Amino acid sequence: MGIYWILFIGIALISWGVQSRFKNKFKKYSEEPLTSGLSGAEIAQKMLNDNGIYDVQILVANDGQLSDHYNPSNKTVNLSEEVYYGRSVASAAVAAHECGHAVQHATAYSWLQFRSAMVPVVSIASRLTSWVLMGGVLLMAFQGIPWVLMIGVAALFLTTLFSFITLPVEFDASNRALAWLNTANVTTGTQEHDGAKDALKWAAMTYVVAALSALVTLLYYAYILFGRRD
Repeated sequence: MGIYWILFIGIALISWGVQSRFKNKFKKYSEEPLTSGLSGAEIAQKMLNDNGIYDVQILVANDGQLSDHYNPSNKTVNLSEEVYYGRSVASAAVAAHECGHAVQHATAYSWLQFRSAMVPVVSIASRLTSWVLMGGVLLMAFQGIPWVLMIGVAALFLTTLFSFITLPVEFDASNRALAWLNTANVTTGTQEHDGAKDALKWAAMTYVVAALSALVTLLYYAYILFGRRD
């Protein structure tokens, strides 16, 4: 069991480091103006138009900094105020990335379709997992009843799988964004393009760490379930 606590602490430290690094990178590139002078909203609209997408709305997200996301259910690109109105390298990178998801949706990108299909089930599982796992561990410890913990581990498996399915979706959206930023001359020069690439790289790393954290948690509870039963 000790190895799992070491992994938990290690993942927590790495997560903190990656989140801090990403925020610092975002702040850095938010202070680097685009030569093109385009705002995040203008960049998003241009990328959608260049890809023949005219049924997606671009909205201002009111959930604070780094709340940018694409919602496939109502076809909206939601940009934080800093990105929507910003005219920086960071704004360009984030706006193009979120539109990358819209392009995935329009082209029926398989990993996005798979991820979207899982959302309703994972939404329910994520809300119940903590309580079911807690109750399952107690029932295993005091009464030797494993089925509640089995349900918790199964739910945790779904959320972990969801985290890993998210990775190709995020990496692909970033690749689409960077390729378009370059060909559309939105980021001009090596410095701007490399800055956008660096910002998106650290954004992607937050998803990698989250997936690894989910995996370690799954293995921990699976060990409790199958180790105790043995």
